Amino acid sequence: MALMPASELEITTGLVRGLLEDQLPGLAGLPLELVANGWDNVIYRLGTEWAVRLPRREAAAQLILHEQRYLPGYARRSPVPLPSPIHSGQPSPDYPWPWSVTPWLEGLTAAAASQESRNAAAGDLAAFLLAIHVPAVPDAPVNPFRGVPLAARSEAVLDRLDDSGRYPQAAQLRTLWAAACQAPPWDGPGLWLHGDLHPANVLLRPDGRLAAVVDFGDLGAGDPAVDLGVAWLMFDGGARRRFMAAFDAAVDAATWTRARGWAVILATAMVSFSDDNPRMAGIGQFGVEQLLSEP
Repeated sequence: MALMPASELEITTGLVRGLLEDQLPGLAGLPLELVANGWDNVIYRLGTEWAVRLPRREAAAQLILHEQRYLPGYARRSPVPLPSPIHSGQPSPDYPWPWSVTPWLEGLTAAAASQESRNAAAGDLAAFLLAIHVPAVPDAPVNPFRGVPLAARSEAVLDRLDDSGRYPQAAQLRTLWAAACQAPPWDGPGLWLHGDLHPANVLLRPDGRLAAVVDFGDLGAGDPAVDLGVAWLMFDGGARRRFMAAFDAAVDAATWTRARGWAVILATAMVSFSDDNPRMAGIGQFGVEQLLSEP
């Protein structure tokens, strides 16, 4: 069984309460509710207006620092709310890593929404990406796993596709992957990226419009194709065409080909490593189906 990465520290309500009492006593008395325990972070809701975001393993600690430093700039450009930190928590004797308090953003995760609702957000999600995909500053972080040349991820993808039990369509996926790797590489400036854009990190309003985008732990500079891979992870054929058309001349054919490659990367990672997370596995399975549904 392939599982999500294990937590390296037990993060309890008592631990979070203690951090707040020491560093943010004005909010320490508010109710705390565990709402998410993901690959990298644990999220507690704090009262009705705030959330506490804490790394659950050392590899994610640097990502929190990136959010604290750079996410306010994303938020100024974004047409929808983002979880820009309002407090940068410090390590303590009980907790060794940085942590954040952010606004609590209302909305239904697109991972739990109907396909009709997801599809309704195609134009809004394109507008969000057009707003944040601007040249990054020279010292912007570069995530070694996101927004990099596809060749850097090839070994991992091909290893996953060797699992014929999970991927009876492995031959077709290898063909898609090979075509993506043959596309001309990104030769422009590194653009600011979300880095992990998929339905679980997208919040929707009841009418299907985009409410917010969350989880910027993988932000950095690089090839925007990594974010455009959401076209296959979130939308079906008609909505995907609307999403792609919204970029018009801003995205060339080679970038869309690499984006399909990023969809292969992300979808297979979710299928291969989410045996204990059915919702994430479902996103990956949907992505594989959408990739294979196209000529």
